Amino acid sequence: MTLETERVVYPREGKTYSLYGDTLDTDTYYHRIHTFADKLLEHNGDLPSLLDIVRNASKSKRRLKKIMSQPLDGSTQSIVVHRLGERFSLYTTNVASHLRGLSFAQRWDRTLATNEEQYHLAMLEVELVNRLNALRFRRCDTRLAFLPHCLRDLTADCQRTLRGEDHICKGCSSHCSINATSKLLRRHGVTPYIWITANLQSLFKRLRNEGKQVGVFGVACLPELVRGMRLCMRAGVPVLGIPLDANRCARWWGEFHPNTVNAREMETLLGEETELGPPPSDHLTKAARISDAHTHS
Repeated sequence: MTLETERVVYPREGKTYSLYGDTLDTDTYYHRIHTFADKLLEHNGDLPSLLDIVRNASKSKRRLKKIMSQPLDGSTQSIVVHRLGERFSLYTTNVASHLRGLSFAQRWDRTLATNEEQYHLAMLEVELVNRLNALRFRRCDTRLAFLPHCLRDLTADCQRTLRGEDHICKGCSSHCSINATSKLLRRHGVTPYIWITANLQSLFKRLRNEGKQVGVFGVACLPELVRGMRLCMRAGVPVLGIPLDANRCARWWGEFHPNTVNAREMETLLGEETELGPPPSDHLTKAARISDAHTHS
């Protein structure tokens, strides 16, 4: 279920990835990544260790190419990289052509130069981090969300205003995904901001000094979402995240294109039943409880 109000939503083409794949919505992608993580955790029940394996695998493009050029060797890293490629390549069909079109200078931009295997690992990393942090995030007394301004209604004159930690949505357009997303977040007790000026590291330090337990919910394209989630975790902040349905902003295309985010998945992550979907699925809550017990043992 895509979060965009009062419009017919068609599959979005991304510069490198699109979670629509060959379907008319992104629900199929989320079912697939949930199932994939479930199966991995059946064989490797230590979620933090599996997350470390995924992160270490994504560090070296040369290492990833070597893994993909060789048959499965039985290691968890080899299984993860190969199986991700088999199951998730339909979501990253534009990566190769994008990389070929990069200028010499752009190839030094780690985000723009993310390769296909790194995209697949990013998909899994987001899923694992969400499972790891779900309960801790829900228990925080201060929960903030940071939304990308590329989700706004591109046909409207955005009336956002600076208030509190960053800019907030004024609800000026009923067709705006930021407007709809902000309303959803507020219903779950999360304060939404349009991320334009906030310095997260300074913000976390200040809130800790004020004695507040802060959790962060992020929305971004896959490479930037992973980077932001890692920043939060290094700061000891429980973070949840959901990727944009495709990467369609000016950084990738040179101009902005309309974008969306999956509402049903957001409802599941936030942890309450609403009219948009069912209660949190077992795959998330069970893993979160195991992780929570591991953290406090």
